Amino acid sequence: MILDLHLHSELSDDSRAPVEAYLKLLQRKRAERPLDGIVLTEHRQFDLRRDYRALEDQYGFLILNAAEVETDYGHVLVYGVNADILARFDFTNVRLPAQEVITEVTRLGGVALPCHPGRPNVGLCAHYQTKPPLEGVVAVEALNGGSKKGEDARVQELIARYGYGAYGGSDSHLVSFVGICATAFEAEIRTIADLVRELKGGRYRPVDFRPRRAGA
Repeated sequence: MILDLHLHSELSDDSRAPVEAYLKLLQRKRAERPLDGIVLTEHRQFDLRRDYRALEDQYGFLILNAAEVETDYGHVLVYGVNADILARFDFTNVRLPAQEVITEVTRLGGVALPCHPGRPNVGLCAHYQTKPPLEGVVAVEALNGGSKKGEDARVQELIARYGYGAYGGSDSHLVSFVGICATAFEAEIRTIADLVRELKGGRYRPVDFRPRRAGA
């Protein structure tokens, strides 16, 4: 099962992509980007009432909700957000303590995974140059659709050094980028609880659907 674990809809302040537009594009491009679903990771927010079941039924894609938060070690994706996690952390805080986020989110039933770790300033690699490594990191985003040259290579070095698992996401803020990087799971996923279980279990790998340039 293949899911894009990292993308933003028009609910994020720097995106103008409607959820339905993502689904329409994935329908048209199924041969190139054979995804089964998407996980919306809106910036600094989460609404427990958000429900996309009507769009799921209409387009035949799984749609799950997560969040991207900002910490003192860079950006982190939080999956399995529930009322206890929201009571514990203010997602609007742009200096959340990363170690607490990773530890407490796990304790409260979710999982927190650093994203685009190779990116300057907001990625884990830059922070590891001056700070001790975080404890309890399950996986990092090895493929990010918005990565610039050299960023994903830095992540491979990070993974090799610390033994982290690897996942992928498009980090799309524009409709055309949805699904260009994603994650292939061995198990079927139907709920956010399934996703959290599989992310913790490590039975997945990043997949890259970006077009190959001639000679690359």
